[in-house]
Amino acid sequence: MREQGAERGINLSLHETVDDWGEIKASSVSFASITVTESMNWTDDAAARQVTDAFRAGVHAGIRHYARPGGVQDQAKHLVRAGMPLGAFAPGALAPALDVGASGVDDRFIKSWIKTMRNASGIRRVLVYASYDDWLHRFRPDKWADEEVVLWLVRPNGIPGRPGWFHARLGLHQHTNVDRAGTDALVYPFTLSDVLL
Repeated sequence: MREQGAERGINLSLHETVDDWGEIKASSVSFASITVTESMNWTDDAAARQVTDAFRAGVHAGIRHYARPGGVQDQAKHLVRAGMPLGAFAPGALAPALDVGASGVDDRFIKSWIKTMRNASGIRRVLVYASYDDWLHRFRPDKWADEEVVLWLVRPNGIPGRPGWFHARLGLHQHTNVDRAGTDALVYPFTLSDVLL
């Protein structure tokens, strides 16, 4: 029997790559979120290949979008267009994630992005990735986080799954940073199936 929250994950920022996904899988990493798109029209083709390679190695890969202010509907549709050929909306993939770290992205943006992404992709589950400080002071997830939205908190405190902040929809915790890659853990009572499509 596996310990609750034993599944580990990684997330890759822009231009971050993994050379050997088989080695990552062998080190007990179950899931990976890879930043593939930014704003309304930028796609990282190398990151798209990373998604494919992660799937081949048996890692539950998912795509992430780095949001910029403005053009929210275009940004959501851009992620869907980039993700469809990668199989990023297939059963077993990590749910798509929205990185809301850029200044000027607010609760209204997030709510509209989720609605547009759902309509364009046909899936409901989505992850929203933000820093500890942003969850404390900037965003109000009760305005837009329904039962299919999972919050992802970035707080590199080195204590997997114990971020020191609580919300009923908080399911993922980035607890370490190495270069631009993060190491993630599930937050109890969330399980791996709660963050997959």
